[in-house]
Amino acid sequence: MAALITTLGERSRADLGTILPHEHVFVDLGPKAEHNWEDADPDDVVDVMAPEIERAREEGVTALVECTPEGVGRRVDVDLAVSQATDFPIVVPTGIYQEPAIPAWAREASEDDLYEWLLAELTDGVEDTGVRAAWIKVSTDDDDPTGLSDDEAKILRAAARAGAETDALIGSHTLHGSVVHRQLDLIEDAGYTADRFVWIHAQAESDTSLHREIADRGAYVEYDWIGGEDRNDAYYVDRVQTMLEDGFDDRVLLSQDRGWYDPSEPSGGEQKPYTYLTGEFLPKLRDAGIDDAAVRRLTEDNPFEAFAR
Repeated sequence: MAALITTLGERSRADLGTILPHEHVFVDLGPKAEHNWEDADPDDVVDVMAPEIERAREEGVTALVECTPEGVGRRVDVDLAVSQATDFPIVVPTGIYQEPAIPAWAREASEDDLYEWLLAELTDGVEDTGVRAAWIKVSTDDDDPTGLSDDEAKILRAAARAGAETDALIGSHTLHGSVVHRQLDLIEDAGYTADRFVWIHAQAESDTSLHREIADRGAYVEYDWIGGEDRNDAYYVDRVQTMLEDGFDDRVLLSQDRGWYDPSEPSGGEQKPYTYLTGEFLPKLRDAGIDDAAVRRLTEDNPFEAFAR
């Protein structure tokens, strides 16, 4: 039976309602040379982020997916501290961020080395936290619409191999839709399947025919800046309606890319509440004629089926 691996152990579909598939509890967006994430005190993060988790819970959110990989300050011990303080399940990744933030150790590692590292975090746990990674986060360079760097491709091949071994989802921060086709080709060549892939930040691609093409290949298409300034709510309502009309109701994920505690900022910076989707956006979907069953599919069934293994 499929289970969602969280900081609080495995959860079944019956245990959960709304799941936010792309958020951050802790992420370091400052200069990497300063290593701010290494010195962050988990108690300080709990003080700031626990109230945000509680507000999300009051809105009916039952779990969220942490999307911070290596390269932007991943701290699974911090995620665990926040989770335990709030008794709220958080889904954590293994994986590595994009150019130019790929850590030196990952550049030097072979594909086999990376595969072994990913596999260990997916099966045994991350460092000494006792928490298993549920999924694999990868990325592509925002400024290169033509493809993958050699290191990004190496990481993705290793991810596909580890995914094939564990059934773990691969999610990729990819702003250019044409690159997603190349990623899916690479994943399939490595022996894994497109239906275990999420195109993260699909809304950044203006050619919406690519949204349909990627969904038609079986991958999940995630609209995850909802509540941000990049696109207004009407854009997302239109995209969701179109994808549902085209028969892709089981391939769409919705989230916000919100939170978070940034250790490069004083007191963790300014947090963006996790409640926009449930409090503001979903009512607009219903007003547009999308019924409760479809909303449950988008916000409960799809994220569970994507991230569970």
